[in-house]
Amino acid sequence: MTNISESQIREIVKKILTENENGKAKWSATEYNGRKFIGIFSDMNEAIDAAERGYKAVRNMTVEQREKIITEIRRLTRENAEILGRLGVEETGMGNPEHKRLKHILVADKTPGTEDIVSEAKTGDGGLTLTEMAPFGVVGAITPSTNPSETVICNSIGMIAAGNGVVFNPHPNAIATSNYAVDLVNRASKAAGGPEILVCSMDEPTMDSAKIMQTHPKIKLLVCTGGPGVVKAVLSSGKKAIGAGAGNPPVIVDDTADIQKAGKDIIDGCCFDNNLPCIAEKEVFAFDNIADELIAAMKKNGAYMINSEQADRLAGIVLVEKTSKSGAKVKTVSRECVGRDASVLLSKIGITVGKEIRCIICETGFMHDFVQYELMMPILPIVRVKNIDEAIDLAVKAEHGNRHTAHMHSKNIDNLSAFAKAVETTIFVKNAPSYAGIGFGGEGHTTFTIAGPTGEGITSARSYTRKRRCVMSDSFRII
Repeated sequence: MTNISESQIREIVKKILTENENGKAKWSATEYNGRKFIGIFSDMNEAIDAAERGYKAVRNMTVEQREKIITEIRRLTRENAEILGRLGVEETGMGNPEHKRLKHILVADKTPGTEDIVSEAKTGDGGLTLTEMAPFGVVGAITPSTNPSETVICNSIGMIAAGNGVVFNPHPNAIATSNYAVDLVNRASKAAGGPEILVCSMDEPTMDSAKIMQTHPKIKLLVCTGGPGVVKAVLSSGKKAIGAGAGNPPVIVDDTADIQKAGKDIIDGCCFDNNLPCIAEKEVFAFDNIADELIAAMKKNGAYMINSEQADRLAGIVLVEKTSKSGAKVKTVSRECVGRDASVLLSKIGITVGKEIRCIICETGFMHDFVQYELMMPILPIVRVKNIDEAIDLAVKAEHGNRHTAHMHSKNIDNLSAFAKAVETTIFVKNAPSYAGIGFGGEGHTTFTIAGPTGEGITSARSYTRKRRCVMSDSFRII
């Protein structure tokens, strides 16, 4: 996550308080079309106190009552999916409204609720031991600009199912979208008989408000979905923390794959919400003897191929050089390019294409910036390899040890197994678009907090609990 100054935050707030053009809805960090958001605070300490009151109310509820709140969250999420998708693009300038709508439907349908909280019992000659999954209390959550409302709603369902209260410190570039989601959760809680304020957020989230949240004694668990800098800060807080960090997912395509399907799947996954999901395909390693066929299949499915000179020019635009705190020159992804349409990115190097073009592809060497940096744009470099050993070696290096996500298209079980073992990622998708890894077109539940660094993996309600043991000695065994 890139640091943002107070002056930049004021400019963002000023921008979002202004009515949008073309008759679009008027929105801000605290309201949408005159609808005042519930649970939004100007002071982090007050937000935490309110979230604690919400936690105490939920703690006294039955599991059935909690599930009623979650059911209402799901209903309102489906009902508001189109608005949230459109607002997310309007506010951040990133992504695809229809794809964001689909992501909200996914969250509503496939985020686990209270059914994920399962108790364990062990009996023996010594009696009965019961282990239950208890809430932490108040959870402090940091959310991204790439999947803002999706993460807020997904986190809220899981955290409430576990019995927690929640306070969010959303990314400054997605305040309105995140707070719309917070308001939605609170309205669902009230409608289902829960507290009016169950989850909270800030009207002007800053690094200072994040620090207050990270050090506040009432915050018992921290959950961070974001870039490496903010994840590192949370993991250094001294509190129990769940960190969902960066990835740079590679794709291997060998010569046993269904090449036509692989070409379509890779483009579909890479282009979903303009490559904003952290699981999306970022670079391809293709066997040399099938690379031409794969590229042709990609072109059939909305890819536009640029040459090496054009790729270098585009790299100079989408990656900008900045000076680090140590004084070193470092490259970073341009915020003006993240999540933009392929046509917008191509226009920056003088190429005009229609909306049918969804992705930019190019052949590069392994050390090209497109391979080495997580761009979060529909740009896909293709590196030719001779065999599976070279493919695995380069793909593991390109993933940079994030252990986030990797993909492979193959019918060779030995090749699939070898790559899966070598790359050690939290998610490994075989013969499908990347989004199958979070339950979209694949089996399993969904999440937008994929905790590789701290090991929770595909988080769900149980991730936000702590185990408590109750022992009855020498009694209550009925056999």
